[in-house]
Amino acid sequence: MNVPLSCHWIDASDEQAVLGVLRSDRLSLGPRVPEFEAGLARVAQVTHGVAVNSGTSALHLIVRSLGLGEGDEVITTPFSFIASANCLLFERVKPVFVDVRPDTYNIDPVRIAAAMTQRTKGILAVDAFGQPAELDAIERIADQNGLQVIEDSCESLGSEWQGRRCGSWGAAGAFAFYPNKQITTGEGGCVVTQSDDIASFCRSMRNQGRGSTSEWLEHERLGYNYRISDISCALGSSQLKRLDKIIELRGQAAERYKALLRDVPEVVTQTILPDVTRMSWFVFVVRLVDRFTQADRDWLIGWLSDRGIQSRPYFTPIHLQPFYMREFGYKAGDFPITEQVAARTIALPFFTMITHDQQDYVVTCLKDGLAVCRREHR
Repeated sequence: MNVPLSCHWIDASDEQAVLGVLRSDRLSLGPRVPEFEAGLARVAQVTHGVAVNSGTSALHLIVRSLGLGEGDEVITTPFSFIASANCLLFERVKPVFVDVRPDTYNIDPVRIAAAMTQRTKGILAVDAFGQPAELDAIERIADQNGLQVIEDSCESLGSEWQGRRCGSWGAAGAFAFYPNKQITTGEGGCVVTQSDDIASFCRSMRNQGRGSTSEWLEHERLGYNYRISDISCALGSSQLKRLDKIIELRGQAAERYKALLRDVPEVVTQTILPDVTRMSWFVFVVRLVDRFTQADRDWLIGWLSDRGIQSRPYFTPIHLQPFYMREFGYKAGDFPITEQVAARTIALPFFTMITHDQQDYVVTCLKDGLAVCRREHR
């Protein structure tokens, strides 16, 4: 059996929505963009959505809209996709990493205060694998110290912390719609915010710096081409109509994996905290217990691959990426919890329409591989 790591769910209604745009006279800067933005604002329960071409672009525009720049520092997590730190470097802001909790894989709020300096201007919280960061604590720390909060919700569309939607915390949040996400536009992202000023600035910046009332070739500021097409937004709006069902199906798949792995002592699953009042699963990641090494993990990924199962390490610590080591002098041991987790995590195949047979096969092969490792560790 071949089981992919991820697989998007495209149905006939999605195809018809895209065809409708292709047969229209507006492929870009048309009505499907604001339609998609309004739908995403409703999901996040905020006033504004500003759709762009990627989650990375959304994060960059938020950083820029807050006036962050050279000499400033923003506290964030080293256990994330690299874009959550790169978006700061685009504006010459220094990312200051704080280690994660070993059970949730999210930034540990208890460690934030020790990382603050006079240059600290904000906290960029990442919702790892769909689980919200401890956003109430992070907002409280920010309010007490006059800091801005940016929420990287690129993995948590539809999740809630204490009954409040991801994307609605802090100054602004970002969503992303790569094909492995809960919904997809092929490539795409969105800024969500309650702030009229942030929304207006981001709309201008995504469209080469044009103002809301500008003439066609009049530009008020330096901007970017971060636009997203009506074709992509039509697909996104169609998929949004199924978001509740998608979250439900992914939740069922995650719970089934947990049940299948309950009797496997070598594997730990992500702890979901009680304050998560709605979990929108992005990926399903397991962690090997501490007696296993990164070499064991990598061998298991190869074992699964030989049996037609795609899996990946999730994530490589940002501070150990070659560029960050060269630029900032980071080294192994700087963030030990992140490194310990990252060396042992495996993202198993996970997608909305994964079948029971596929999950059974994945877990059977994983158990077989662990049995081989177990014998070698005696």
